[in-house]
Amino acid sequence: MDDINTTSGEITNENVNFETRINLGPLLEHVNTIKKEIETVIVGQHKMVDQLLVAILSNGHVLLEGVPGVAKTITAKLLSKTLNIGFSRIQFTPDLMPSDILGTSIFNLKSSEFEFKKGPIFSNLILIDEINRAPAKTQAALFEVMEERQITIDGSGYQLEAPFLVIATQNPIEQEGTYRLPEAQLDRFLFKITVDYPKLNEEILIIQREHSLQDHGKLDAIKTILSSEEIKEYQGLVKQIRVEQNLLEYIARIVVNTRENAFLYLGASPRASIAILNAAKGFAAIRGRDFVTPEDIKEAAIPVLQHRVIVTPEREMEGITSSEIIKQIIETVEIPR
Repeated sequence: MDDINTTSGEITNENVNFETRINLGPLLEHVNTIKKEIETVIVGQHKMVDQLLVAILSNGHVLLEGVPGVAKTITAKLLSKTLNIGFSRIQFTPDLMPSDILGTSIFNLKSSEFEFKKGPIFSNLILIDEINRAPAKTQAALFEVMEERQITIDGSGYQLEAPFLVIATQNPIEQEGTYRLPEAQLDRFLFKITVDYPKLNEEILIIQREHSLQDHGKLDAIKTILSSEEIKEYQGLVKQIRVEQNLLEYIARIVVNTRENAFLYLGASPRASIAILNAAKGFAAIRGRDFVTPEDIKEAAIPVLQHRVIVTPEREMEGITSSEIIKQIIETVEIPR
């Protein structure tokens, strides 16, 4: 055994091959291809694209928050075009009713029976534009479907076909005609992704690309990369990614710290711990690893936690945000060695 030092009993790095326990090659290839397709239209926003791909692999929903015009909706549409799955878009408005989303029972004169007509939620990828424009009654219609992937109407249950992912957008600035999302609904989103303005060089490139497009559509040349069966297969692979016991404890300590932090009025629930675990596995997968590292957990923590905690009114008046407090918590919790 050449790679073992018989005098010290230590294993050297020479001639040792570390192979992944799970074959992530096809997954990594598809992820990189999807990124390239999206980058032909979207300039920058690499972190947002990574987080959207992790959400798909982790089977979680996404809330995109940003001012109008920063490519929230078009990114979701681009992503849907790279996936060979059902796509449905719902524009939330103050007069939208739950039946407009879920569907309704209609009386069939021929059969003299009521028939259930499915609503737009019966698809695989659902884009909800301006989710905070609909009243609480309509938003509550999403509670069951987002958590359990099923709908109960008139006493009958309807299972949604996998994969099922909701991408919702909202504008954080405009408050007129909007409704605050209930905490129970926010908790059902795996990530809240904050979409920032592009940098100067990115802005110039955006203008150049728009000028060169002329009459061509932005989405015309986007290719389909993944089928629904492949998505389900990759979601299964991601669940198998290894997480050491000390990293599970690291996740728990971060979440418990949100409940004990003096700057936070409301801490994160155990659902947040599970969300960090699943998202960290997703980040490991798109990096080509079959094991989770502390960096994966750090990368997952802010988008998972920032919408699940509530800052105390005093700190909010000082302009302190939930993401800043979560960063401080991550810095104070000891990293496992």
